Amino acid sequence: MSVAFLLTTLVVVATPGTGAVYSIATGLSRGARPSIVAAFGCTLGGVPHMVAAITGLAAILNASAVAFQTIKWVGVAYLLFLAWQTPRDTSAVQVQEDTAPIASWRIIHTAVLINLLNPKLTIFFFAFLPQFVPAGEINGTWHMVWLSLVFMAVTFVVFAAYGIFATAMRNQVITRPKVMAWLRRTFAATCVLFAGRLAVESR
Repeated sequence: MSVAFLLTTLVVVATPGTGAVYSIATGLSRGARPSIVAAFGCTLGGVPHMVAAITGLAAILNASAVAFQTIKWVGVAYLLFLAWQTPRDTSAVQVQEDTAPIASWRIIHTAVLINLLNPKLTIFFFAFLPQFVPAGEINGTWHMVWLSLVFMAVTFVVFAAYGIFATAMRNQVITRPKVMAWLRRTFAATCVLFAGRLAVESR
């Protein structure tokens, strides 16, 4: 496992996206334990992306330069779109003083759907992950499985940390809505950097 893969994984996971925001919102509104459940659900949402990448599209990308370039430039366009759109989204995370318990399966269900429909994960598993598997490796499939599991483990740890931190800081965040504006600007800048990195990648 390369340092480049770990750094890329950390940047992708740590960049505030839909899964991170959901974990944070759950921590703010319901506390630490539900936020950890939300982080677990977001992690499960990456499984379909992993399966799709390993069973099909990764092979297509390796075999077809046209397919690779298409996916790559769609990814670049989407990242730039996110960078443009995110700072303009002035909607705030809904924070409620809600102490009523909620079933864990409901939190997991919502979290899985959020990350299942998260294009950032699709871009990572389809466009980035195959690049960290050496060409011609005999156990390439298992290598991708291992890297995917590492990615999901990092996802769970980081999102859970976000949720726990949000729980600890809930009063400050509730009274300072500009915090989310700062997170959005950071997300937008990272999207631009990611788009540039993706644009110069080759198979």
